[in-house]
Amino acid sequence: MRLKEKLRDSAQRLSFEACVIPSPTVSQAVAAAGADILMLDLEHAATNPDTLHAMIATTQGTDCACLVRVPGHGAEPVKLVLDLGAEGIVFPLIKTAEDAAACVATTRYPPHGTRGWGAFTAHSRWGVPPMEYLPKFGDKIVSCFLIETAEAVDNIAEICAVDGVDFVFIAPFDLSTSLGVSGQFDSPLFTEAVKRIEAAALAANVPLGGGPVSSQADAQVFWDKGYRIIGGFDIFQLKRAVAEMASWTR
Repeated sequence: MRLKEKLRDSAQRLSFEACVIPSPTVSQAVAAAGADILMLDLEHAATNPDTLHAMIATTQGTDCACLVRVPGHGAEPVKLVLDLGAEGIVFPLIKTAEDAAACVATTRYPPHGTRGWGAFTAHSRWGVPPMEYLPKFGDKIVSCFLIETAEAVDNIAEICAVDGVDFVFIAPFDLSTSLGVSGQFDSPLFTEAVKRIEAAALAANVPLGGGPVSSQADAQVFWDKGYRIIGGFDIFQLKRAVAEMASWTR
């Protein structure tokens, strides 16, 4: 597990691929292609536990950190996906610092959190005996928070101050919808909210992610604003590539 270490290095820029296609073939290809972070989706994708375990396992032998976006803030899905060998959690729809602190607690073992011990599978993923998983990797789990609610924008400075917030990622689709301007990324309501998030994250030295990007020029816009992480979606990239190929026949 090296992602937490990478996030602490302010000189490192990272790529983040959201994988909503429930396929070990896709996750293997993304990890092998060199993505720094692979986010498997349990919130919006048709991924079952068997498929999820297989997708996590396909990142073995690569430098790609596998995170899982859980469907909410409950402890149960967090415990399951970490016990299947994920390196961290992406939490959706937080609103307050209290939300963020409670989420972080689900990723940590007592006395620092509430995670139950059940590393029957994860120890194999990380190549250690079962009882060495906790002491070697218990403090290396990464917590990412999607900033996608109007309430989170109002509380962004407090959220960024929570111990255990490893990075935040602006989710433009949900955020614009929460602000009442769904998909209107040039709306002043949306652009001002983004500026508030950017300012708070940079002031707190919390790594900031954004996207989706479809070109190096898109990425540069984010780098110029101080972002450390840029992201895309497997399904959008696939459709874009196929549409381009199809256009060559017309």
